[in-house]
Amino acid sequence: MITYIQTNSLHDDFRNLVEKLDRELKIRDGEKDNAFYSQFNQLDKINHVIVAYVDNVAVGCGAIKEYSATTMEIKRMYVEDTMRGKGIASGILKELEKWATSLHYTTCVLETGIRQPEAIHLYKKSGYQIIPNYGQYQGIETSICFEKSILNK
Repeated sequence: MITYIQTNSLHDDFRNLVEKLDRELKIRDGEKDNAFYSQFNQLDKINHVIVAYVDNVAVGCGAIKEYSATTMEIKRMYVEDTMRGKGIASGILKELEKWATSLHYTTCVLETGIRQPEAIHLYKKSGYQIIPNYGQYQGIETSICFEKSILNK
């Protein structure tokens, strides 16, 4: 059974999962690109975190942080490689969207890398639409940005 908890970026399980995420991204993105993206993933700016558990073991995470008065940005999505394909990432994403809605946000945006086809597939199947790269990702050819209205979710 999959369970989800709401917490913040100080949670040990979240921090452990993010360390694994960062190691994986360093391999996928390479040193140069990873250094660029890392500067935008500081945990001290994240107050809304979901951690997914299977049999009381943390297996995945995701977070939201305010992007604007109406928009939350999805950050730090990760599922252990042995647990992928079981709907955990979709569940985390839905929990983050519900949380954002409960906080009266109407839209979610996110950025992922072109070297993460699994993530791109997840976001497309979850109703996210590709948008022009926003903010710090403008002009970054290895980035792909998405947006989704979460009204009435």
